[in-house]
Amino acid sequence: MVDVDRKEEIREFLISRRAKISPEQAGIPSYGELRRVPGLRREEVAQLAGVSTDYYTRLERGSIRGVSDSVLEAVAAALQLDEAERAHLMDLARTANAASRRAPRRPAQQRVRPGVLRLLDGMTGVVAMMQNSRSDVLAANLLGRALYAEVFNFAAASGPDTPGRLPNQARYIFLDPRAGDFYPDWRAIAATTVAMLRSEAGRNPDDRELNELIGELTTRSGLFAALWAGHDVRIHTTGTKRFHHPVAGDLSLQFETLHLPGDEGQTLFTFTAEPGSASENALAFLASWAASPPETTTAGDPAGTPTVPEMRSHAQPGTRHQGKTEPSHD
Repeated sequence: MVDVDRKEEIREFLISRRAKISPEQAGIPSYGELRRVPGLRREEVAQLAGVSTDYYTRLERGSIRGVSDSVLEAVAAALQLDEAERAHLMDLARTANAASRRAPRRPAQQRVRPGVLRLLDGMTGVVAMMQNSRSDVLAANLLGRALYAEVFNFAAASGPDTPGRLPNQARYIFLDPRAGDFYPDWRAIAATTVAMLRSEAGRNPDDRELNELIGELTTRSGLFAALWAGHDVRIHTTGTKRFHHPVAGDLSLQFETLHLPGDEGQTLFTFTAEPGSASENALAFLASWAASPPETTTAGDPAGTPTVPEMRSHAQPGTRHQGKTEPSHD
């Protein structure tokens, strides 16, 4: 398990953000001088934020307990933090200001409400999945299971040493070498996945399963470890994602994320295709394939064709896949 130290987390985050801002970006004249550090100096951030250098230095060393929101907002503005970075800084301050921290504990497995499951099953022609903040897949409709069949099959092919483990997007991306074929933009997706997990770690540092996931991926994937050390965070709400599906071929789908107010930590992901596009035809073929018995489907190479997990909306827990290493994509 990774025991996240708040002071170290704050220190590394602020240093990494300070290194990204050049004097020119901050409106500070450099006069052609040679600088010993990348980005801004501490005294320059302090000046921009309207605090003393000593005060900002204490902040950057992780002494953030008791700091007012107005000071944090001034620091965020000085460092030109985006929405995700600003929220992350506030989360780090909030958890540091907690009067006491409970020992990390394993939360109860999240269950998707029956009404939400019926909603998923009723969304035909649309890929729909429920995930938690650790990127566990909690539920999916038929088309969602077909599109992400390899994610489910990766979890199902795991060994018996971790019973009850749900399919997890991050594990698939970093531990299954085939993930690079499934995602043409694999490196960008990998970076986004790490940034989302980093954001969640800021919000919930005592989530035992999240810390275990981070520890596992850090030790098993060099790329994950390198990306994690970058301290990047991101809010992932909408966009376009490309897939290379072994049955349906290439798809470019627009995704939307919807948070369920009554179910904290659960997010509905939907994927749709542009009307009249090749991706719409491919998605329709995938739906037909998913609804057909395996022996009647001839598209693709039978030896390399994934199987749709045999379940309704609930994602069945899988277990660890043994012997997998980081995907190799130079």
